[in-house]
Amino acid sequence: MPAAKPPVTAVIVGAGHRAMLYASYARKHPEELRIVGVADPTEYRRRDAQAEFGFPAENCFDSAEALAARGKIADAVINGTMDHQHVPTSLPLLAAGYDMLLEKPFAVNEAEMWELAGAARRGGRKVMICHVLRYAPFYAAIRERLAAGTIGEVINAQYTEHVSYHHVAVGYVRGKWARRAECHATMLMAKSCHDLDLMAWMKSGVRPVRVASFGSNFQFRPEKAPARSGTRCLLDCPIEPECLYSARKHYLDHPRRWRFYAWAALEDEKNPTPERMYQHMRDESPYGRCAWKCGNDVVDHQSVAVDFADGSTATLNMIGGCSKADRTIHLIGTTGEIQGSMDAESFVVRRITPAPGGPEYSEETVDLKVSGDTTGAFGGHGGGDMRLVADFVRFMRDEPRSISCTSIDDSVNGHLMGFLADRSREEGRVFELPGPR
Repeated sequence: MPAAKPPVTAVIVGAGHRAMLYASYARKHPEELRIVGVADPTEYRRRDAQAEFGFPAENCFDSAEALAARGKIADAVINGTMDHQHVPTSLPLLAAGYDMLLEKPFAVNEAEMWELAGAARRGGRKVMICHVLRYAPFYAAIRERLAAGTIGEVINAQYTEHVSYHHVAVGYVRGKWARRAECHATMLMAKSCHDLDLMAWMKSGVRPVRVASFGSNFQFRPEKAPARSGTRCLLDCPIEPECLYSARKHYLDHPRRWRFYAWAALEDEKNPTPERMYQHMRDESPYGRCAWKCGNDVVDHQSVAVDFADGSTATLNMIGGCSKADRTIHLIGTTGEIQGSMDAESFVVRRITPAPGGPEYSEETVDLKVSGDTTGAFGGHGGGDMRLVADFVRFMRDEPRSISCTSIDDSVNGHLMGFLADRSREEGRVFELPGPR
């Protein structure tokens, strides 16, 4: 019997919600992954990561650059920094010899994208992008059906992402991604590069060639604020009790739903009292501002149309402010179609079956309600989070990977579609995608 392989060792870079979630795989599977260090500018996050994973204080760094200067102390890094920090933090770590699990979007513009992809290629580094929806059983099963030729060649693909009203408010109106000058990423790239990656993946091997897009900030503008609204929900707003976007209703009544964002400023206080949380939301927090008066400048809805090299087409409609969050997909092929809802974790396969006096098509329902278990065994994103980390371990060990596995080169087309879609929206032009580099 061959000897058991040692665990892959990794350093957390940017110890926020996403990186710590991926790193948590090591607690359940210590034989596969071991966390040996952290790099983060915030002392209490370094301290918390050290306490959780038990590595020595000498493996705590205040920056990616400091970690890189130390030399290679692990096999890989789990890079969960903010979008605009991905490339600046990744380049020195790749140069130091680290492989990488890197959060999406892996770059915030086309020049950065080519720079990082080129650095990974030249250094022979393994860089896997966190396109977690590829790992949701819902999408993986659909991709397997396409690979098997179940519906023939795809003629048209229709994707929707319905972003809930409270998600839009916390992320793109009041939060980290509300102003492009600060986050450097558009809402399309920050929220829907998952969906653009799925679009490219479902047409794997066929290059997207043209992109057009439209969208705007339709709802969250000062001139659309409700009559008599104040500037802060709990401080000076007489209509707060009936407002759909009341900070009390979104964050105090649901203190855990968006705790990594709405309560990030109180992280170091450990178990703040309800009175302290109320005072913080009333007087200090950016999440306590009127949703119509936040100065946000990103879209709240956007439509993207893509033309592929084989003549097929695809669309993505991202709509923020929906009552119910969901992602849907409808693929129409030459011999059938696949249509489903990620939230429902099921899809229907229809096949053309002409017969005298018979039905015009057959229909099969595929139910994948395996990721909604209350144990959280596979994490969020439709059960994709922990499956992604498991595949990264296999990637690092040169073991057979799943159909969902992605390298940085696999992610380029999805990112290109997003960057050019945003340019199309801003400039009112159709853009052609450049060929491979």
